[in-house]
Amino acid sequence: MGRSRYTFTQPDKPHFLTLTVLHWIPVFTRQNTVAILLDSLRWLMEEEFRLYAYVILENHLHLLAQSPQLDKDIARFKAYTARQLIDYLKQRKVSTILDQLAFYKKKHKSDRVLQFWQEGSRPEWVIDEDMMSQKVEYIHQNPVKRGYVDFPEHWRYSSARNYAGCEDRLLDVITVW
Repeated sequence: MGRSRYTFTQPDKPHFLTLTVLHWIPVFTRQNTVAILLDSLRWLMEEEFRLYAYVILENHLHLLAQSPQLDKDIARFKAYTARQLIDYLKQRKVSTILDQLAFYKKKHKSDRVLQFWQEGSRPEWVIDEDMMSQKVEYIHQNPVKRGYVDFPEHWRYSSARNYAGCEDRLLDVITVW
């Protein structure tokens, strides 16, 4: 998966992941861009992709996920969403962001004009239930720590709603592990 120094220790076990837009550019500030991520996660979940927790912020997302080949699934997710998001930005002529994606593109990415995601996903193997609980809590507290909401379940783009038992959740995540 790219040139990242981070590797999937056990690709078939649960991992905590962080996917970041190149240079922390705020792209997920519109429902339409977030919908591309959510639709792509739903598609993966139709296969053997198990999602335990997630949060989407303006320039990155955290996932707690598992699949038989998580490294390959994340690579597919990033490739597909990058294409979709770049197309979305081009259709709407969002030149400021497109110019930044071109400017900050890594030199070795000579096969493309734009780069959307930072390389890698910083996978961290979740080795036990205590670590799983800690990572779920970290994911859900992210918008609270940033001061965006007072309570985790108030952040629309998070699985905190699932864990709180709210009816209006966007993805069906696995809350019992």
